[in-house]
Amino acid sequence: MEKFVRTIETISEYSGRWASWIVYAGIIMLSAEVFLRYIFNSPTVWAHGYTQRLYGSYFVLVGAYTFIHKGHVRVDVLYEHLSARMKAWLDILNCVFLLVWAGILIPVSWLFFLKSYNMGEVDEMVLAHPMWWVKFLITVGMILISLQGISEIVKQFSVLSGLKISSVTIEKREEV
Repeated sequence: MEKFVRTIETISEYSGRWASWIVYAGIIMLSAEVFLRYIFNSPTVWAHGYTQRLYGSYFVLVGAYTFIHKGHVRVDVLYEHLSARMKAWLDILNCVFLLVWAGILIPVSWLFFLKSYNMGEVDEMVLAHPMWWVKFLITVGMILISLQGISEIVKQFSVLSGLKISSVTIEKREEV
């Protein structure tokens, strides 16, 4: 099971790092748009739409990365005062809700993508950019966070059983 957890966490870690580069592409696009608009009085027709798609893709793709780095919002007024066993049970329950949500969203987002791809959906702008790739990334992001949720359940059951599964991300944080 440790190999499974480490594999999933490695995927989550590197997919999050890769997706973080999307932010820089968005910054470059927006900077170019501002420069062209206000310096040359020549705004683009594509920058706004593509920037929205890039940032939407970014937020979907970094969900698993944020999960392993404990970056999602958590109300921990009571959680921090609980025993390790009780925290493990609450984390398992949280992941079960995540997997139920993902179990609904993955097939729906896949059908959403297929419909867009099969009909050749494009945006309403003059350049008619394809929309299917953004919808495909919703499915990819949901699969990534689902795998990370399964990995988290395995880790929490190991806590409950007294075993220790090392975490790729914890080791990396300790090196820094």
